[in-house]
Amino acid sequence: MSVSHTLLALLEDGPRHGYDLKRAFDAHFGQDRPLHYGQVYATMSRLLKNGLVEVDGTEPGGGPERKRYAITDAGVTDVEGWLARPEKPEPYLQSTLYTKVVLSLLTGRDAASLLDTQRAEHLRLMRELTRRKRDGDLADQLICDHALFHLEADLRWLELTTARLDRLAAEVSHPSERPAPPSQKKGESR
Repeated sequence: MSVSHTLLALLEDGPRHGYDLKRAFDAHFGQDRPLHYGQVYATMSRLLKNGLVEVDGTEPGGGPERKRYAITDAGVTDVEGWLARPEKPEPYLQSTLYTKVVLSLLTGRDAASLLDTQRAEHLRLMRELTRRKRDGDLADQLICDHALFHLEADLRWLELTTARLDRLAAEVSHPSERPAPPSQKKGESR
C-alpha cells in the first residue's frame, strides 16, 4: 500500500492535521496494521517538500504547533495518476515457502511435515478471517474475501506440491538432470 498516496487522497475532503489523517487512515485501512504517528509526519514532510501538500495553517497545541495540511493541485494530479495505474500482479515466483520446501529436501528434512504444518496455519487463519468477515461491515468483508482467495490459492499450491514431493525431491537432488526450459535449445547455455 502506498501510504503517501493514501494520505494525499484523504486530504481531498479538506485540510487535516496529522492526527486526523492517522485516525482516518486507521479507520479505513489500519485495522490490522495501524499507522504510526512518526510515519504520518515523515510522509507529510516528504509530501510538503515535493509540493504535493501545503501547510494550510498552524494552531497551538500541548507541544509543538499543530500543522494543518491541504492537498495541492499537483497532489490531486498525483493521486489521480496513482488511482488510474493498475497494480502489478504479483506472480510469487520466489516465495519463502517454496524456498523452505526445496531446502528441506536438499538437507534431508521432512518437507511433507513442513507442508502439513503450513496447511494447518493457513486453515487456522482462514477460520479467523471467516469469523471476522461474518461479523464485519462490507469493507471488512471485502478485505477478508481478498485475503481468503489468496489463502485458497496457497492451499491449492500446498496440495499440488505435496502430491509432487517425490518428483521434486528427485529433481532438486540431481539438478543437472532437470530438462532445459522450452526456450533453450539443446546444447545452448545461458
